[in-house]
Amino acid sequence: MPADRPHAAPPPAPVPPAPAPPAGAPTGPSARRRRARLLVPLALLIVWLGLGGAFGSYAGRLGEVATNDRAAFLPRSAESTEAARLGADFRADNAVPVIIVWESRGGPLDGTGRAAAEQALRSAAALPGATGRVSPALAAADGQALQGVVQLRADLGRETGDAVRAVRELAEQIPGTTVGLAGPAAIAADLGGAFAGIDGLLLGVALGVVLLILLAVYRAVLLPLLVILGAVFALGIACALVYLLADHGLVTVDGQVQGLLSILVIGAATDYGLLLSARFREELHLHGDRFAAMRTAWRHSVEPIAASGATVALGLLVLLLSDLTNNRALGPVGAIGIACAVLSALTFLPAALLLAGRAAYWPARPAADGRAPVHAVWARVAELVARRPRALWAGSLLLLAALAALAPTLDAGGVPQSELFVKAQPSAAGQRLLSAHFPGGSGNPAVVIAAADRAALVTAAAAAVPGVAAVRATTAGAPGAAPLVVDGRVRLEATLTDPADSDAAIATVHRLRDAVHAVPDARALVGGYTAQQDDTRTTAAHDRRLITPVVLLCVLAVLVLLLRSLVAPVLLAATVALSYLATLGVSAVVFPHVFGFSAVDPSVPLYGYVFLVALGVDYNIFLMTRVREESLRLGTREGVLRGLTATGGVITSAGVVLAATFAALGVIPLAFLAQIAFIVAFGVLLDTLLVRSLLVPALVRDLGDRVWWPAGTGRGGLRAASASASASSASASAAASAEAGPVGGPGSGG
Repeated sequence: MPADRPHAAPPPAPVPPAPAPPAGAPTGPSARRRRARLLVPLALLIVWLGLGGAFGSYAGRLGEVATNDRAAFLPRSAESTEAARLGADFRADNAVPVIIVWESRGGPLDGTGRAAAEQALRSAAALPGATGRVSPALAAADGQALQGVVQLRADLGRETGDAVRAVRELAEQIPGTTVGLAGPAAIAADLGGAFAGIDGLLLGVALGVVLLILLAVYRAVLLPLLVILGAVFALGIACALVYLLADHGLVTVDGQVQGLLSILVIGAATDYGLLLSARFREELHLHGDRFAAMRTAWRHSVEPIAASGATVALGLLVLLLSDLTNNRALGPVGAIGIACAVLSALTFLPAALLLAGRAAYWPARPAADGRAPVHAVWARVAELVARRPRALWAGSLLLLAALAALAPTLDAGGVPQSELFVKAQPSAAGQRLLSAHFPGGSGNPAVVIAAADRAALVTAAAAAVPGVAAVRATTAGAPGAAPLVVDGRVRLEATLTDPADSDAAIATVHRLRDAVHAVPDARALVGGYTAQQDDTRTTAAHDRRLITPVVLLCVLAVLVLLLRSLVAPVLLAATVALSYLATLGVSAVVFPHVFGFSAVDPSVPLYGYVFLVALGVDYNIFLMTRVREESLRLGTREGVLRGLTATGGVITSAGVVLAATFAALGVIPLAFLAQIAFIVAFGVLLDTLLVRSLLVPALVRDLGDRVWWPAGTGRGGLRAASASASASSASASAAASAEAGPVGGPGSGG
């Protein structure tokens, strides 16, 4: 079999011209028929323009239905979540505190400074957005600082930042002090500022980067604009659907989900558009008629694009199994975005390319010369794969395995509050100032909800726990008043001696839970920031164990249906999973030593897995569907070389575009998004340049027809399919030639 001999993939043989029609016979479709064939793409284009005009604005309106309240994304079944739900009943005025810290620049603060602080707090109580409740100014044990609490309304939303700034302006009027603001309201204000760029900045950067890459790679004017326009239309419709669902309370959206939706849709729609447009350009070389070229391009593109969309959408929907609410929110939202990207790539873009014809690729208009373009770089890569397949796949596996060995060193224990933002933020500075003069857990106490008739026993048990500095009950009036009782329960605040985001504080919460759970009939629950962090970490680990295999099974099921085999799907899924582990290994080194992250958010490994496995399989789908198509004619060992040569350029371009799109998340100054941006961008490039370009082709080259087992075992099943496919292809080519007329003739339609 010629395919068994190692050699580079030769250029495809020229397609013989169709026989000349008899004298006097029509040379192509009539002008009326050609105009009629334009009606369908024209109608599709008008529909998409209408949808874009109607729903395009929703890409900038998701912020109206988004919430950045971190309590809305706690683990559903965790103890801290139930404590937060019950604790909300004790906030009669629905308040969120902002803590003011005044640090003396000189000696100890005297009575004058304390009186000024008290006056500032009283003035803050009258500010717009404040509830009217403030605490007295409390002095630190070292005499160098004061703290006070102003309660802000919890329903301020985007106006929280304005209220916090107004509090700061009042606090800064006390001379001789440095002012810091901490607490939930200060963090919410910083989060609101960080997410302010989601609607405009992130979208603009992502689209700008994609446009520049497409212009540089394809050196065409109209094609990049059409691909970008399709992505924008898809994003507009996706955002409109998500807006409707969020407005009716069916899904929950925060800034992180909003940003990931934009990146997913832009990246996926661009990738799918590039696959279709590259195949259309190839077919334009083989067909004189653009309609025949699009028919062939669409027929060969619809299956891999649909399969790719299915793997990503199913992978995202598996997140519904998560107990973390933000993971569950991303599942349906992301799946909606991917569905819109697939719809745009298979309807809008074909219509636009048909209407533009060869002009879409101007100034390099594809000539109908009967020869598919040969990619010199990828022909040389194919030659390398043909010469030394076993050395290539063995070396690639060793490299990936070495990097993957570092993956267990990645700390997914949660990002400390001081590293929550990539850039320095006022709330982090305020918390450091607070912790410098007051117990480390000040501003983020552990919260205990317990039966009112056991309040004294629970208070005593909590106060005796090592690591607890003080315990006080929530009161209906001034401090020292009787505890507030709601539905037979009381709420206690246990201030910890260690910073709330430290491992020592988590250990204290474990001891605190043991102590209060041991009080008979107290029905005590422990929540608060530290408990939430611990419960989130535990839940995230459980989610990874549950969701990881389910995602892999979904991907395998799609691949089996697509490739009609068992060996190839297992091969593809295993290589992508190994690539993901290698990416985590690189991240374990890069995050602490380059970016300065001491740990990653507990959800980051799971998000990275879903994105990289689903999106990484996309490129293998694009490659292997073409390899299977070529193998039906040439045999597997020759088909993989031809498939690599034909798809190498477009898949690499798509990978670079997707990596750059996810890298755009770095413009939002949040550690979570920065970590996701690096993991997905690096992982996509690793998968595109190593796994898909060398590892998978080399493995397929070495395995030969065995890769299609059981359908293509040996030379039997594949050869039978080859005969059937060749007959169908010949019939289709003859029909297209008869309809199109001679190349370049009146029926060319280009």
